[in-house]
Formats: sequence, structure tokens, C-alpha cells
Amino acid sequence: MKKLLPKQHGAWAMLIIPFFLGSIAGRFTFWHIPLFLGWLCLYLSSYPFIMVFKKKRNNSHYKKGAILFGLAALLFLLPVLWTEWRLIFFGISMLPLFWINIYFAKQKKERAFLNDVVAVVTFCIGGLASYFLGTGTIDQTAIVLAAYNFLFFFGSIFYVKTMIRQKKNRQFLYFSWCYHLLLTIGLFFIVGLWLAVAYFPSLLRAWLLPGRTLSIKKIGILEILNSVFFFVLMLVTVLSE
Repeated sequence: MKKLLPKQHGAWAMLIIPFFLGSIAGRFTFWHIPLFLGWLCLYLSSYPFIMVFKKKRNNSHYKKGAILFGLAALLFLLPVLWTEWRLIFFGISMLPLFWINIYFAKQKKERAFLNDVVAVVTFCIGGLASYFLGTGTIDQTAIVLAAYNFLFFFGSIFYVKTMIRQKKNRQFLYFSWCYHLLLTIGLFFIVGLWLAVAYFPSLLRAWLLPGRTLSIKKIGILEILNSVFFFVLMLVTVLSE
């Protein structure tokens, strides 16, 4: 079973945070529970499904995993779709993004920057679906919340790459520094201090940690803590509106 689990541990925060912020901002209902379980199973099915395309041989266990998690996703999602059939449009919008993931997997470039961005967009769509389930609409609040999620996790892509795969790429590091600095300053002047604070730890770690010797485990733990901090401040913001 462990071999069937996705290898990108940071994606768990992307899976959970946009969804729960969307469900709270869009009025949580009972149907958010099966929707999340279906969303979780879809995510779990994505890795073995992609591996089927990547590995042409000895992939029977990946096929079984994709079928198992896929059927579980259908089991949870069909009742929700019966209640709100328009949610299917969110799934349709994800299909082109998923095929992009498959393309990069077949090229053995799963860690490509564009592939990571596509993944972030996909998870943000999940947050929009969660919001839509509670409100029946996608309004300015939903779009702004999705934008906040995207901006946060887009910065995580920059940071993690400067710590691992692009740690010797000075140009990439400068892009990361500029992005986090401009994002935090921009939010401060456009939205206010409170929202800028939610992104401030991201700014600090993007400027201070690259170049330091940290294990992948420590990098992951710090990102989890940063994501929790972001989630809490965004949650307070959502509940105060």
C-alpha cells in the first residue's frame, strides 16, 4: 500500500487547506464530508494512475491501486453529485490539467516547475468546488480566496526548489526572493497588515534558509508549520467576514 501513496508530501497541505477554507467560507454542510472523502480518494488514485502511464511493465499493482481508489472516489462523490450535479463542471475543468501531469510523468519530469504549478491550480479548483457546494455560486469571495491559496503555494514551489533541485541556481533563488518580497509588500499595501502577516513566514524562510544544509524531512516539517500558520490566519480572516 505504501508504494501506492503519492510521493509529494507537500501536496497534502495543498489538498486540505483550499478545500477546508472553501467549505468554511462557503458555509459548511453535511455533504462536504463525502465530497472531501471523494476528493481525497481522487488524489490517492492519481499517483498509481499516472504510474501506469509511466511504467509500461510490472505495473499491475498500480492498475489495481488506481481502480481501488477510483471506485472509492465514485462511491463518495456520486451521492454529492446527485445533490449538486453542477459540481461535475469542476471535475471537467481539472481533466486538461491532469493530462498535463501525465505528460510530464511520461517524460520523467514530474518535478518540473510547470507541472507543480498545474498541481496547485488543480487543488485550488478543489477549494472552489468546496465553496460552491455550500453557496451554489462562485462569487468574488471564492475567487479571492482561491487567489490567496494559489499565491501561497506558488511561493512554496519556489522555496522548495531553491532548497533541493535548484539549490545551486542563483537566478532561481533571485526569482524566489523577489516573488516573496513583492507578494508580502503588495498584500500589505493592497489588503492590509493582517493578510501580509499570513505570508510573512514564507518570506523569512525564502530569504534565510536557502544555502543552509537541511534534510528533506526538516524542510518538510518547516513547510507543514508554515502551512498551518497560513491556514490559521486565513481561517480567522474568513470567519471574521
